[in-house]
Amino acid sequence: MERLFKLKERGTSITTELLAGVTTFLTMVYIVIVNPGVLSEAGMDFHGVFIATVLASIVATLIMGLFSNYPIALAPGMGLNAYFAFTVVGGEGVSWQTALGAVFVAGVIFILLSLTSFRYMLLDAIPTSLKHAITAGIGLFITFIGLQNAKIVVASPATLITLGDLSQPMTLLTIVGLIISLVLMAYRVKGFLFIGMIITAIIAAITGEMHLPDTWASLPTGLNATFFQLDIGGVFKNGLYAVIFTFLLITLFDTTGTMLGVAEQAGLLKDNKFPRSRGALLADAIGTTTGALLGTSPTSAYVESSSGVAVGGRTGLTAITVCVLLTLTLFFSPTVAVLAGIPAITAPALIIVGFLMINVLRKIEWNDIEEAFPAFLIVVLMPLTYSIATGIGVGFIVYPILKLIRGKGKDVHPIFYVFAVLFFIQLAFFSH
Repeated sequence: MERLFKLKERGTSITTELLAGVTTFLTMVYIVIVNPGVLSEAGMDFHGVFIATVLASIVATLIMGLFSNYPIALAPGMGLNAYFAFTVVGGEGVSWQTALGAVFVAGVIFILLSLTSFRYMLLDAIPTSLKHAITAGIGLFITFIGLQNAKIVVASPATLITLGDLSQPMTLLTIVGLIISLVLMAYRVKGFLFIGMIITAIIAAITGEMHLPDTWASLPTGLNATFFQLDIGGVFKNGLYAVIFTFLLITLFDTTGTMLGVAEQAGLLKDNKFPRSRGALLADAIGTTTGALLGTSPTSAYVESSSGVAVGGRTGLTAITVCVLLTLTLFFSPTVAVLAGIPAITAPALIIVGFLMINVLRKIEWNDIEEAFPAFLIVVLMPLTYSIATGIGVGFIVYPILKLIRGKGKDVHPIFYVFAVLFFIQLAFFSH
């Protein structure tokens, strides 16, 4: 084990790595509850998505731990699941099987890109300000979904949206759950989101808002409802090229950015470069492709991995520990189904994750209109149009236009002009 994970070389021990794995698991395990809940809104079978979520996470994280030796965990990404359910299936009007087909195609392209240097060209082509804006916009979108699910905000014929009835039991319980999670977060409690969910669930059970399951644990069943159900033909029949591009784009730079951040925190960068990046990106690409076959939205590196690094995690043994704990969750499907069915339990997680994602707005140069205004459009249009792709598309179109007007057209990467034209064609001539 010492030789495989290079524990001494990285100044760590088996005990420290195991502790880091448990810490990372506790901070990210909320996804096994939230992801099936989000994707079931697209008509997918809850239990099938639950198993697919866990298995895809295990596959991607296992590859990361064994072949790249990084303390980074992967799982279906927040934001990508919302895009899948509410924009692709809900907005485009295609079946969830076709949406899985788009994820699979994006995953295959991601694998090919991970094997070449073209992945760096793609990442370099996108301005940093727009990368931050996409992260923040997705965060705002996720928060909006959480507020809607809890009925804290509701539809209004006069103003489109308005404040809901906060006296409703489930809405009130959501607010209580949100406060509990925020208090835990303020006191830097490890796994505050998951612990907040459990405390809220206990309150829900006491107040009669949640009915306890007949059995807490059982053998994993239901994967046949989502396994190999993807419809690749429907992707091209419906012309979902912008959807493929959006899945690929978000997964690529979100994963890369997270990996760089966690690796830097762990002191694993060498001359500001990311060693073994090919294997790390392949872990996510294979996880995304496998997830599409199993029945879930794209995987992504989890920033919660930084919590494990904070307690000393430095090697892939941390990731392997996460895999072992994820395997154990497979046997608690009945419990997870009950928890995910209560908006007050899942909505606070959506709201807080959105808050954490929107934090990157401070990195945008707001005094530079050429950088700031396209970023602003991306952030506001994602929730207001209920479409991540539309927000990205408008921002990508406006950015080069402003640069050209200001006589700085050469500052824009040639590939980015291609992005802009493709998004213009998609938004102007095809349904979205």
